[in-house]
Amino acid sequence: MRPSGVDEQSHGSNADFLDTLSSFSRLHRAERWEGTFGDFIGNILPANAAALARTSHEYIWDMLRWHGRASGPDASENQRARELFKRELFGIDEPLSRVVDYFKAAAAGSDVGRRLLLMLGPPSGGKSTLAILIKRGLEEYSRTDEGAIYAIRGSPLRENPINLIPTSLRAEFRERYGINVQGELSPWARDFVEREFEGDFVRVPVERVFLNEASRIGIGTYAPHDPTTADIADLVGSVDLAKVAQIGDEGDPRAWSWSGAVYAASRGVLEMIEILKVKREFLYLLLTLTQEKNVKVSRFPLIHLDETILAHTNLAEFHKFLQEKENEALLDRMVIIKVPYALSYRDESRIYQKLVSGAPAFRHVHLDPHVLNLAAVFGILTRLTKPEREGMDVPKKLRLYAAEAVEGVAENEAVRLRAEAPDEGMTGVSPRFVINAISNAITRGNTHSLTSMELLLALKDGIESDARMDIKHKRAWIDHLVTARKEFYNRWVKEDVHRAMFASFEQEAQQLLEKYLDEVEASLDHRQVTDPITGENRPADERFLRSVEEKIKVSDSGKMSFRQEVVRKAMVAFKAGEKFKLASHARMREAIEQYLFDERRDVLRLVTSTARPDDEARQKISAVQQRLVNEYGYDEHSAKEALSYVTTLLAQE
Repeated sequence: MRPSGVDEQSHGSNADFLDTLSSFSRLHRAERWEGTFGDFIGNILPANAAALARTSHEYIWDMLRWHGRASGPDASENQRARELFKRELFGIDEPLSRVVDYFKAAAAGSDVGRRLLLMLGPPSGGKSTLAILIKRGLEEYSRTDEGAIYAIRGSPLRENPINLIPTSLRAEFRERYGINVQGELSPWARDFVEREFEGDFVRVPVERVFLNEASRIGIGTYAPHDPTTADIADLVGSVDLAKVAQIGDEGDPRAWSWSGAVYAASRGVLEMIEILKVKREFLYLLLTLTQEKNVKVSRFPLIHLDETILAHTNLAEFHKFLQEKENEALLDRMVIIKVPYALSYRDESRIYQKLVSGAPAFRHVHLDPHVLNLAAVFGILTRLTKPEREGMDVPKKLRLYAAEAVEGVAENEAVRLRAEAPDEGMTGVSPRFVINAISNAITRGNTHSLTSMELLLALKDGIESDARMDIKHKRAWIDHLVTARKEFYNRWVKEDVHRAMFASFEQEAQQLLEKYLDEVEASLDHRQVTDPITGENRPADERFLRSVEEKIKVSDSGKMSFRQEVVRKAMVAFKAGEKFKLASHARMREAIEQYLFDERRDVLRLVTSTARPDDEARQKISAVQQRLVNEYGYDEHSAKEALSYVTTLLAQE
């Protein structure tokens, strides 16, 4: 039975979520509308004529900005437009910015809008997710007042009603409403107006439509299959023989099957999955559609279509495509955006967290606090190239990419390193491989707790059993596992155990930081320090300062610049009315923690390595384990393993 507090908390959460649902429902409560074209011109168009004449690129750009409307006032337009992707895509801010810039430029009427957008990247890198988010964003936006779309009722292309305006009246229409009519009626619409209304377009029925992929309204998706059997009719339709039997004329628009993917995507977006696998005639059709906004099929004149083509492919297909010289003209009509894997282990860990939270296999499994970060470190190591500059190695590079401070390296060095290796992230382990390895470890072991060491073993097993990799490749990836353990996990787990041992750690560490600052200021100002115990004046304790700084390998020649940096950050905090804390300086925190840890190393060995502990030692061990569980995210199983592992590390030092 759950405590009443838990019930109250759960009830509160349910009520909050119900409020969220109600708010969403009010915001997205779509107002349906039907009427004649005359009603549309008289009642609907004047309120917001420019919005009702938007192209597909303009519509998508407005949709992206609409989703970012709640962003902070300091956010740039590009940041606001990326809000749609914020909860699902991590570590690919630069590609997302380029995608957003594409839609902004295309919406402004530049020539970019006449190019097909092709996203290029490794599998499981986020290309499909990005496309899905745009499609879902369009569905949601079309149900709002700002995203209202109107179409000729019954049109398989959901044509904009303003296309009904005759050519001779379009100049006057532009003067009156301030918008251009760029489209033309389809063969279906022309036939419909003449046959049903004897050319009286004012009486043509108009309705509000809502974009929906499942209903093939404004959102189309095409996935390639065997090129030898693929039929271009999948894109542009074909003659419907059953209707020909009824109508008697193959050239009648009613006898044409308007079920092609390009018609489904009219007024919205067409996602082309693995586009470079399709036949060349498919590509020419799509590129002509993008550039000229029309398609040509037999028996009909050019068919005007306004839609955005969002395509993606993998590296293997792209390299194969590049090798054929006749494809150069096609490449020139594409905007190609690389979508690599994440290169920050923090972002990669968030990807794993998202995948884990949605997988039933993980629902009742406890992961120790470093499992996902450690898996992410391994993943990033497989994607990085070895830096050529002296004093820089792959682990340091990885830390820089995660915005961590590295001794002797400037903060902006990560930008230079990325510029030197532009293809980083295009190869390496995929998030799917890592999650599969973890899933296998859980299901095979039937375990409800997974530790970092068990994770490493699961990844090692996944590598060794992968039939796609050769021996050299496997050996390199296993070496990355060793690096992840030695360079990252060892430090993380020692810090956890150290903190758990000493309840006063934070207070003690802060006092030590303040002592360091006092001694540094005295050293830099060449003044003496008053001893708090004896009251006597003495010189700055250089031995203490160096003993702290050496924990993070600050050299004797570099100590002055390090000390000046620390004092400068402390002054910035003081002027802002804030207290200078360990969290204010990552490298200072690391030095202080390591200093305290080394001071108590012997105590830790005694507590964790006693073969037959007495009652006092047993109580200490129990207290450390309990604090690891209560405050640091471990469970009983992973806490015991962490203590045992740290004991082994200390024995080796």
